[in-house]
Amino acid sequence: MTQYMNLFLAFFRVGMLGFGGGPSSIPLVHKEVVRNYKWMSEEEFSDVLALANTLPGPIGTKLPGYIGWKIKGTLGMLVSVLSSIVPTIFLMVVLLTFLASFQDKPWVRGMTSAVMPVVGVMLATLTWQFVAKARKGLGWTVSLGLAAGSLILMQLLHVHPAILIAALLIFALLKPDRKQDGDLSEEEGNRRVVK
Repeated sequence: MTQYMNLFLAFFRVGMLGFGGGPSSIPLVHKEVVRNYKWMSEEEFSDVLALANTLPGPIGTKLPGYIGWKIKGTLGMLVSVLSSIVPTIFLMVVLLTFLASFQDKPWVRGMTSAVMPVVGVMLATLTWQFVAKARKGLGWTVSLGLAAGSLILMQLLHVHPAILIAALLIFALLKPDRKQDGDLSEEEGNRRVVK
């Protein structure tokens, strides 16, 4: 029962604090899943996030759904998804009703404008963590090259991010596995020495 309660609390917090939609809630999901509860490692979360971005539907329900399923099966998935969307539904009804009556007031416009930089910083922090992780595996040159190429493809050529992620996943799956000398098995190394 404790795991279900943890799933509920983790994604309830994400639902309550995830201002700005699904993408802005990703850093909150990351904090709950990787840091607070340690249900996934950084690498696992990165893989799940990359795959979730290629699939159709809102990221704000795909991540809780998969993570809940991974932790506690079908019931865990339902608990996670419901706990992430019920707060949003409730807040939409209550806040939009309230804000609609005060929408012309400067403090309402200021309140919504003030939240945007905070969301931007949260996304930038998560982006930096992913770039640093990529650097460890690929090096700075390849990581920055992929980031620059992705930016050009998405912003200048208007390639959808899902297409770009899918293409990179397919390339990673189909590329030949080149073993370096340090990666050789002991048996292969012995054969080289004998020759």
